[in-house]
Amino acid sequence: MLGEHEYTVRAEWTGNRGVGTAGYRDYARDVTLQIEGKPELLASSDKPFRGDASRWNPEDLLVAALSECHLLSYLHAAVQAGVVVVAYRDTATGVMVEDGRGGGSFREVTLHPVVTVADESMRSAAEAAHHQANQWCFIANSVNFPVHHRPTTLVAGLDT
Repeated sequence: MLGEHEYTVRAEWTGNRGVGTAGYRDYARDVTLQIEGKPELLASSDKPFRGDASRWNPEDLLVAALSECHLLSYLHAAVQAGVVVVAYRDTATGVMVEDGRGGGSFREVTLHPVVTVADESMRSAAEAAHHQANQWCFIANSVNFPVHHRPTTLVAGLDT
């Protein structure tokens, strides 16, 4: 099924402390993200940018989107390759560099998926499925920086 897909997110600034943006230190960076039918997501800027460290920030969300997209694409690639995945976890890391002019960009994101497969005979195909997953991941295909993969493949009952 080919087609175009539209996504709508409502972002509402909730950080007005009574004086709006009268000064740089006078407002909170608190934001509520909403999508109809889903729980609200409390967000902010990253702590170094005067944000609330207990809330999701745009950088967190970008790295999370890349991690989840690869995970979901990988599960599909595993099915296509006849690999039975019984567990998957990832610790994704991203590096963002400030440009000295108030902006910046991500230099790279590295995914560290740990995949557990049902049988030793699936290990090779499971490792190869990461390449296919990267090709299918809509988010990885949409960013202008490299998304690296440092996968580990385990076998249930053998490596765990």
